[in-house]
Amino acid sequence: MPRVLITDTTLRDAHQSKIATRMRTEDMLPICPKLDQVGFWSLEVWGGATFDACLRFLKEDPWERLRKLRKALPNTRLQMLLRGQNLLGYRHYSDDVVRAFVSRAANNGMDIFRIFDALNDTRNLRVSIEAVKATGRHAQGAISYTTSPVHTVAGFVAMAKELEDMGCDSICIKDMAGLLTPEVTCKLVPALTAAVRLPIALHSHATSGLSAICQFLAAERGCYHVDTAISALSDGAAHPATESIVAAFRNTAWDTGLDLALLQEIGFYFYSIRKKYHQFESEFTGLDTRVQVTQVPGGMISNLSNQLREQGALDRINEVLAEIPRVRQDLGYPPLVTPTSQIVGTQALFNVLTGARYKSITNEVKLYLQGKYGRAPGTVNPEVCQQAIGNEPVIECRPADLLSPEMDNLRAQIEDTAKSEEDVLSYAMFPDVGRKFLEERNTDTLKPEPLEPLARWNSPSPAQPPSDAPVDFRVTFHGESYHIKVTGTGHKAKSQRPFYVTLDGMPEEVLVETIEEIAPNGGNAARTSNKSKRPKAFMPGHVTTSMPGTIIEILVKVGQEVKAGTPLLVAEAMKMETEINSHISGKVIAIHVAKGDSVVPDDALIEIG
Repeated sequence: MPRVLITDTTLRDAHQSKIATRMRTEDMLPICPKLDQVGFWSLEVWGGATFDACLRFLKEDPWERLRKLRKALPNTRLQMLLRGQNLLGYRHYSDDVVRAFVSRAANNGMDIFRIFDALNDTRNLRVSIEAVKATGRHAQGAISYTTSPVHTVAGFVAMAKELEDMGCDSICIKDMAGLLTPEVTCKLVPALTAAVRLPIALHSHATSGLSAICQFLAAERGCYHVDTAISALSDGAAHPATESIVAAFRNTAWDTGLDLALLQEIGFYFYSIRKKYHQFESEFTGLDTRVQVTQVPGGMISNLSNQLREQGALDRINEVLAEIPRVRQDLGYPPLVTPTSQIVGTQALFNVLTGARYKSITNEVKLYLQGKYGRAPGTVNPEVCQQAIGNEPVIECRPADLLSPEMDNLRAQIEDTAKSEEDVLSYAMFPDVGRKFLEERNTDTLKPEPLEPLARWNSPSPAQPPSDAPVDFRVTFHGESYHIKVTGTGHKAKSQRPFYVTLDGMPEEVLVETIEEIAPNGGNAARTSNKSKRPKAFMPGHVTTSMPGTIIEILVKVGQEVKAGTPLLVAEAMKMETEINSHISGKVIAIHVAKGDSVVPDDALIEIG
């Protein structure tokens, strides 16, 4: 009887699920000698959202992270998560980009590529699998597990057979949202092991509290490979604790053979490290059975709550979670995994915050409905499709068949900044973020986002500020930042008591029951720009945005004639792009924004007269 093999996700998916993908390489390397001693089947260290987070927030070169980890973990297989034709970005790339990326990842130290497609469209996996096999590395095909009227055990088995025929070395049940139940496990695993000759792995987030049970039942039925996370970053939105699973299989036919004491030592290390990232903790990363309804995956829930907090709308998360299944049904039941989780989640958020369903439709939803991500698993809502893309044709072929080779153009676009093929690929994944990172690296001006000192967050509650020092912080609301000092309070025994504050230097008195410090001393909520200098929108020809975002493209010029419905701007919010259209016909008489500007609702961005 084979022993259970373990892939530990602490250095990738676990911190993506628990602390918004913010763990820095400097906190990974010290524990690598211990991790390398354990004897894991593999360590998942790269891919998913880590590439984006390195460039965007941590100001680290993700390729350098891979090289450092490869050197620090000489005896352990390194594993990554690859989004098929999407690679690590949010769009489909041409085949030459896919092959170049896989080749460079393998050359920099990657051993195992877990490859999935958000729609389970196997056409989008073929080139990635071929590219991995060409490097001699391990290609693991992943089935994105989900539940809906169109997803069945028979369908998953058919997909597994396709993956085997494509040349995969193993197959993973990728339960990214923690939807798998013991009852389904007892049906799905035997069906897969009977249908294919490849090893089966189980990746299941612990959000609903069922994953550890499913892993044990899966092992009893022939799935001898499971994903776990070191206890300090385990369970909830992450994965079952490595130590617990090792203990559960000890002295059974599937004993992992791993040293529990060594794993506990590693757990204590990450327990200390996690405190460093306390500001990125989400209150929604623990046990949450709502996932059985909303299907929001572990890697998305912490980022969604952070993004809602930055929009000043965290109190509306339950409305967004309730809207997500409705949007998913409208779009034909796509599995909620990157990028479709972002596509569905952001559209649900827009539907809630704009006060009208599909009043604002993201470009990604439009591309999805055009078939440019692949085949929708089920039938899409024809009314939503008509509203989003009108009578535009829906493509039937593999989306990448419509893409011309891109690598030469990408090299030319970034040749003044890139120093290597890896730099070109970083730019390819995230053009604006990648270019900014490379420019700052070349000028030695990289500056990662600040980490808040733990002492401040463990200090007396902001509702009880010390008498000898004011509580000093900033709050950003709809893009406008306010400097606030709490200088004292009334008696705390009162049900309501005055808080004496200064607001932008002006004294105020506020009666409150509680007060919460959101972003002390320039933390997350203080990242946005100063108060807007733009005129407020009050005329029909004033073009505004429905939610805060960043202008990434201006599509018109002053003096240009436009018709109602003409796209004027492209804004980005929560990593999704949205076109802002004219509501009237006329001439562009003023443009009050530039590319890269942060914008907020009610500002007049463009004037049409």
